[in-house]
Amino acid sequence: MKKITLKYFAKLKDDIGKSSETLEIEAKTLSDVYDFISNKYSLSLSKEFLKVALNDEFSDWDTEIEDSDTIVFIPPVAGG
Repeated sequence: MKKITLKYFAKLKDDIGKSSETLEIEAKTLSDVYDFISNKYSLSLSKEFLKVALNDEFSDWDTEIEDSDTIVFIPPVAGG
């Protein structure tokens, strides 16, 4: 099990109801983590519409995670 920190912004923050959380998870990749939280919170945004950052750097969905990582899922935002 890996202990990771997740941070949420914009629509994800609204849908999940919090800006961050710490999870213990058996996921291997960033994609696995998003699949887990998507199922946990019944999220409507698919990965194709998101960017992902691992430890403050943009990453690919197939990047493997490690214990103590911080992951940020970045949804599209509207400007005005």
